[in-house]
Amino acid sequence: MQATFESLLPIFLLILSGHIMCRVKLIDAEGWEGINQLGYWLFYPALIFVTIVNADFSGLELDAMMLALAVTLPLVFALVLGLWPLLRRTGLVRREEFSSVFQTSVRWNAFMALAIAQKLFPPAGMAVIALMMAVIILPINLMTVFVVTRFANRSADWTTIIRRILTNPMVIAAAGGVLWRALPFPLYAPVEKSLDLIGQAALGLGLVGIGAGLRLGSLVEPRLAILIPVVVKLIVFPALLLAVALAFGVTGEALLFLVLCGAVPTALNGYVLARQMGGDAELYATVTTLQTLLSFATIPAMLAIAAQFVGG
Repeated sequence: MQATFESLLPIFLLILSGHIMCRVKLIDAEGWEGINQLGYWLFYPALIFVTIVNADFSGLELDAMMLALAVTLPLVFALVLGLWPLLRRTGLVRREEFSSVFQTSVRWNAFMALAIAQKLFPPAGMAVIALMMAVIILPINLMTVFVVTRFANRSADWTTIIRRILTNPMVIAAAGGVLWRALPFPLYAPVEKSLDLIGQAALGLGLVGIGAGLRLGSLVEPRLAILIPVVVKLIVFPALLLAVALAFGVTGEALLFLVLCGAVPTALNGYVLARQMGGDAELYATVTTLQTLLSFATIPAMLAIAAQFVGG
């Protein structure tokens, strides 16, 4: 537990530095927006692409791991969507709020997972996170865009949904990385080095950006729309993923890799989607803040629980 916490501490300090810089206005709002756009369109896609292209998947129980993930993800989708009829009848969560409840329950911060895996499980952990990116970015973006359009922007149709997914740089990068691995020749060395340098910058940039996006002042009045995605994302998701993985015979460190993927907080990029499509962007920012703060306790706890089964 202590080793895990100490590995998380540099990540926490980077997030904290981003929050401090934002609060003291070292960089103005336009500057942060430019940083976010640069990360969204260049840094993060480059990291995803080069990590998938260079990942070494040898020795990993890929079939069982991917099956566990493929089963768990729809279960979480169904669980959260299944809450809506009750929440609607009771009036505890508004329609536009529910789109952010769903997003923050199912999205995951791949860049935080990469940073933690780099500290705890190099190099195999990085390979697994890269594979998770390739496998789940598309279905998560498909479902979240669909839910946001139906709950927050009911005028949107499938043309809008498909266009947003196909133009998502994360989806393009993940698909491109998988396709490139199938080619009979490697990536041109200078290009690979350039992407690798961009990817190294992306982790630090992403963590600082998380800190800048935190909204501590919005935590003063917790409500059900905040608590549901916190519990689902930080506890239910990793616990369910662990149970399904054990049922499919996943053993060893592969269990830790999967639980880490499930235990990280939600991604900030859903905030942009909520803001652009009429969802509750402030709720998204509040949930992201609370999840990120709590994850420094819940991630070590979930990894400690999973470690009890590593020899299974």
